[in-house]
Amino acid sequence: QVQLAESGGGPVQAGGSLRLSCAASGRSVRSYTVGWFRQVPGKGREFVAASRYNNNAYYSDSVKGRFTISRDNAKNTVDLQMNSLKPDDTAVYYCAADSRLILSSLTDWNQYDYWGQGTQVTVSS
Repeated sequence: QVQLAESGGGPVQAGGSLRLSCAASGRSVRSYTVGWFRQVPGKGREFVAASRYNNNAYYSDSVKGRFTISRDNAKNTVDLQMNSLKPDDTAVYYCAADSRLILSSLTDWNQYDYWGQGTQVTVSS
């Protein structure tokens, strides 16, 4: 079993930056696919970014060029650096992981077995 815990959320002004961290425990996620999703009230979970076991990174069009996902295998963490934040980035951000090397769809939240509790990011204009 893998437990995930997000941290680093909070309020920030538009144009600012935040760094979210997903700390894994129970097992190393070195070989796992790890993704970040976000959700606003009344909407489904939206794919943000994902990192495969080989460090290949994938991003949604809405965050490409602004967000960067990175792994620290020694710390068993996967971070999301968020720059040039916009009010539309306001959401609860979730870290997710799956032990399969290849998922049929990185952007489908149903593909991931393990989830954190989420961290709120609020971007004010």
